[in-house]
Amino acid sequence: MYTDTHCHLELMDAPSDEVVGRARAAGVTTLVTVGIDLATSAQCVQTAGAEPGVWASVGIHPNNAIEATDHVLRMLAQLAQHPRVVGIGETGLDWFRDHTPPVRQEESFREHIRLAKELDKALIIHDRDAHDDVVRVLDDERAPDRTVFHCFSGGPDLVERCAERGWFVSFAGNLTFRNAPALREIAAAVPPSLLVTETDSPYLSPHPHRGKPNEPARVPLTVAQLGELHGMTPEEMGAVTSANARRLFALPDEG
Repeated sequence: MYTDTHCHLELMDAPSDEVVGRARAAGVTTLVTVGIDLATSAQCVQTAGAEPGVWASVGIHPNNAIEATDHVLRMLAQLAQHPRVVGIGETGLDWFRDHTPPVRQEESFREHIRLAKELDKALIIHDRDAHDDVVRVLDDERAPDRTVFHCFSGGPDLVERCAERGWFVSFAGNLTFRNAPALREIAAAVPPSLLVTETDSPYLSPHPHRGKPNEPARVPLTVAQLGELHGMTPEEMGAVTSANARRLFALPDEG
């Protein structure tokens, strides 16, 4: 049993039902499809309502934060009340790209944190070259315990800060890349109770599929790598990360 805690079904070329079917055939029983703007968030909710085992998160990606007007945030809050919505995000800060002024990114980030707390949803963090500022804002806003750093890219210090606060840490297909020994060393240091896995489909396809469009059916490759780092079989790590995902998103046992 495997869980993909972060994919973008609405950005994939293939129909969602086909993608989900291939995931199920690979043993992936639970998926969270994640919005990056208002339109994709609405699509996520629609897909989650139609596909068993698929849940939704709604949010405005920091690179799109210029779109996070009061009206859009109100619409997002309405979407978030759908029973298949289990998360808010992805949200956060991205200092790698300059699509949106930093002040607008931070304003949007804070609004997402407040919404997650108000509705008691998990908070999905996008953190690109902004570790200290992301933690600063999370601490300022008293972030919910059910917070996850998607596609973790921090170092040992950020692992320690996440562990101190009980925040979850998610790894994607880049964990399997041949040029990622430093990331594997970091992943090995994360407490197993805080580990979850993702694909970030259609991006970050794991080895040996690097460079090709990714999909949720490939999350077992990342789980296997994570299991190897922690001395577990793929099945054991799949069970651990799936149980953690249920805690993170407050999912029923059946996913």
